[in-house]
Amino acid sequence: MDRPWSRVPSWVGAALRPELAGTIDGIIAAVRGEVPEYARPLTGRFGARITEGVSVALGQFLDLLGRDDPLGDGTVYRALGQLEHREGRTLAALQSAYQVGTRTLWQRLAASTTARKLPPDVIFTLAEALFGYIEQISAASVAGWADEEASQAGSLQARRHALVELLARPAPPAELERVAAAAGWTVPPRVAALAVDDAVAIAARLPGAVGADLDPVGLVVVTARGEPDSAWLERVRGATGDRRAVLGPVVEPANAHRSVELAQAAWPLHAAGRLDAGAPVVRADEHLLALLLAAAPELASALAERALAPLRALPAGAAVRAEETLRAWLDAHGDVTATATALHVHPQTVRYRLASLRETFGEALDDPAARLELALALRSGPARDRT
Repeated sequence: MDRPWSRVPSWVGAALRPELAGTIDGIIAAVRGEVPEYARPLTGRFGARITEGVSVALGQFLDLLGRDDPLGDGTVYRALGQLEHREGRTLAALQSAYQVGTRTLWQRLAASTTARKLPPDVIFTLAEALFGYIEQISAASVAGWADEEASQAGSLQARRHALVELLARPAPPAELERVAAAAGWTVPPRVAALAVDDAVAIAARLPGAVGADLDPVGLVVVTARGEPDSAWLERVRGATGDRRAVLGPVVEPANAHRSVELAQAAWPLHAAGRLDAGAPVVRADEHLLALLLAAAPELASALAERALAPLRALPAGAAVRAEETLRAWLDAHGDVTATATALHVHPQTVRYRLASLRETFGEALDDPAARLELALALRSGPARDRT
């Protein structure tokens, strides 16, 4: 790193030191007067630290003049930046304090007896040394401030991760309140779980939400305000964009785990395009039948195997056509005209196909329980898995 102070004659620092004896108080007064965050009494740790910081910075600058020594590792100034963050002062306030302090010091330097005797080229070099020195120590303080910001943000996210994990299982209200308070989250009256990738980023776009990137899919707990569903659903869709996501039912916080369970159960089906391929965000409680079948895949498979067994006796093309007709007819509750519309064929064609289906399935098409089994079997998985 450049050492502009090395180009200043070595005697300048010693000559300036007695003339700048009162500069420390002047710098502190200027900073307190111009930067609102520092306009407070110089008492306690605050007063001691700001006085020490200005004194050390000025003393080190004068010591470095005329020497080809590096600034050092900047530990002192990095620690100062960390402390400023812990006390709640912003990065802008810290940078403003350095700017005001630098300007005040340069005004004192330029007005000193020693400076008035210096040739112009040395004055220019002294100015370069001062501003280069302040740039380096302020960069160290900014780095310390940023480190503390990242550390606290990481700690907060860790607490929010723990909060989301707690919400995903039954938990006593007192424990929920305690963990929520540690995570800086106010427990709302109603919540809903959102299963989505990149959950932390999504949560940041939703007021009052907390998120955690869990395995295999992230989880966001969304605050459901006292407003129409359409309003907060629109916010969820806006936050997720084109990402696939599953929204669990709205529940009280004590029952958040139930919303989580439904959202997580529906996630693999939605990710596979089996719920609503055209909608990035779906509501789990609108697909309970699909979830019921998915919860017992072996039973669903056995049901489909038995109920749709007659189709296996047909040639491949006829089986596909028969299943398509059967599905449309059941969806239309036996209405031939509606079935024909769904299949884009003439109603007479539907009647002809239904006659073939009755030959294939026998009395099953007239038995309510058998029709229910057929409807469930047709929804137990993609048609190509059974042909």
